[in-house]
Amino acid sequence: MKRDRLYWNHLKYQYRSDIIMQLSTMIDWRHALLGVILTLACSLAGQSLASLPGFSLIGHLVLALLLGMAIQVCRPVTLAARESTGFIANKFLRAGIIFLGFKLNLIILVSAGMKSLIAAVFVVVIMIPLNYAVARALRVDHTLALLTACGCSICGAAAVMGVSGTLKAKADQSVLAVAIVAILGTVFTLIEVFLQPVLGFTDGQFGVMAGLSLHEIAHAVAAGGSAGPVGTDSAIITKLSRVLLLAPVAIILGIGEAWRQRRQSGDTDQKLKVPIPWFMGGFIAASAIGSYIPAIGFAVPMLVKAAYLILGMAMAALGLNVNFAVIAKEGTCPMGSALVCSFVLLGLSWFIVRTWF
Repeated sequence: MKRDRLYWNHLKYQYRSDIIMQLSTMIDWRHALLGVILTLACSLAGQSLASLPGFSLIGHLVLALLLGMAIQVCRPVTLAARESTGFIANKFLRAGIIFLGFKLNLIILVSAGMKSLIAAVFVVVIMIPLNYAVARALRVDHTLALLTACGCSICGAAAVMGVSGTLKAKADQSVLAVAIVAILGTVFTLIEVFLQPVLGFTDGQFGVMAGLSLHEIAHAVAAGGSAGPVGTDSAIITKLSRVLLLAPVAIILGIGEAWRQRRQSGDTDQKLKVPIPWFMGGFIAASAIGSYIPAIGFAVPMLVKAAYLILGMAMAALGLNVNFAVIAKEGTCPMGSALVCSFVLLGLSWFIVRTWF
């Protein structure tokens, strides 16, 4: 009898433990769902705000990031949502970049923008090392220097997020790089719009300069739009030529980081572990599918919209995890280096357009 009683007590204890475990799992899932709902709301709100005058210069992704940061005012909600924000910032980001590939029409880029593509390669090859060198001269951290270099030289926030996994960047570093790109991109968009009447360029030439020099697609479209439809089209084609370079740059950085880590370890016999961003293969595949398979042409606008929605969720998740103290402490030097290099980029773009287009 005593043995039976002990057995039943053991079963009751086990049963209660299972219930407690299930309840804790349910609570975790509720917190995870809260993170999904919050980031989705931020992305949708950022998308709506970006369609309003003035906010379009900031862009959907940066607005989603800012809204995610604003939610940190409510600390209990932020802590609960962090059950899933790490996953969203990581996995949703990769999914969003893959879907973003549908925005790149390779046929149009090759037929209408070969000169723009060559010019984009020239700009990226010069500006990434220059941005990095200036930032390091100002004692900016290696990873943050590369993030700002890619953001300013390729395609803004999407470039920062695209290489952050390869560089194993911290959330604070990614957010700071995105903020720098967003601020400077907006400032230089206004500068170029004011310069447009006095540069003496045709509408198409001005659009090319905007596409070569400005950080985000939204910035290039806004500046190019000041020169009319021709300027807008030229800006988009040139800017997308720079976006196309995100995949090869991410792979090259992965190889470079692997060599750097092996050199720092001092073990030259160590096997080289290259953190290849495989999702970039999906980005290129999506570009090819969207360009060469007419049957899915009707779905491409929806897929691109989904890409920005998912990327907006990833940006909001980053905003929920950001450490404001770190940003305030480390923001001055990278902002200064990026400002100097943005002026250089503007001058280089002007020179390329003046001499070649």
